[in-house]
Amino acid sequence: MSAFWHCRIADAEENLGESEVREAHLAKSLYYIRIGEKEKALEQLKVTESKTVAVGQKMDLVFYTLQIGLFYMDFDLISKSIDKAKNLFEGGGDWERKNRLKVYEGLYCMSTRNFKKAANLFLDSISTFTTYELFPYDTFIFYTVLTSIISLDRVSLKQKVADAPEILTVIGKIPHLSEFLNSLYDCQYKSFFLAFAGLTEQIKLDRYLHPHFRFYMREVRTVVYSQFLESYKSVTIEAMAKAFGVTVEFIDMELSRFIAAGKLHCKIDKVAGVLETNRPDAKNALYQATIKQGDFLLNRIQKLSRVIDL
Repeated sequence: MSAFWHCRIADAEENLGESEVREAHLAKSLYYIRIGEKEKALEQLKVTESKTVAVGQKMDLVFYTLQIGLFYMDFDLISKSIDKAKNLFEGGGDWERKNRLKVYEGLYCMSTRNFKKAANLFLDSISTFTTYELFPYDTFIFYTVLTSIISLDRVSLKQKVADAPEILTVIGKIPHLSEFLNSLYDCQYKSFFLAFAGLTEQIKLDRYLHPHFRFYMREVRTVVYSQFLESYKSVTIEAMAKAFGVTVEFIDMELSRFIAAGKLHCKIDKVAGVLETNRPDAKNALYQATIKQGDFLLNRIQKLSRVIDL
């Protein structure tokens, strides 16, 4: 097969123009990608890039490299390719490719547990999605909803996700996803847990989410427990267990872990069977942060004054 490509490229160089030579090199690159020859494909893509002038065509080569990186979960290659694509866009580039890059970067962020950035990039691409070489639109909406639930505040979740017409047209096709999203916003915690249980297998089997399955499960439960407790200064453990459709023992064990990890701001009165919330004072935290930054600034000024005096 290598002799075939050698002859094809040699023929293009002898008898055809520069664009045909580039097309021959690109065809060889795509062949290596199809048969899973990672190193040869990357090497051939570099050769093809040396024959490429247009920014759009160079961007397409970067997308091929990103596809290889995502297939092999080579995060170093993906990160460098995203940076390269952004540098190329500084010299020009069309909106369609820029929007495609957002999906690639969002998928990379999700795969590296940066769910907040992933959610924002996915939401920016909802109405312009064309990246079907990665996954269908249904899967894209699935990722968008999952990342948004643990990243956005309640108001933003309603505006950008629950009421988004692009999401509403697709969400019903994905089992349990609509109930998962809407029951959280509507504070129907028992329905939320049932929908969450239905989604766990799909999350566990997803190649990008599987490594973060346990982390994601914890983050979702943190969000829903925090939302429930936000409405109360104190509440009985029994009432909370009833709201979630679980046993008192389960809630007691769950909350103990989250409180110990600093994820929930409350304490358990085991004797009275009551949960007491102790929300952090936002103003006091801001005051402390301001003092800390002020001290840091004064130290920098003192160091600078010593240098000037010298």
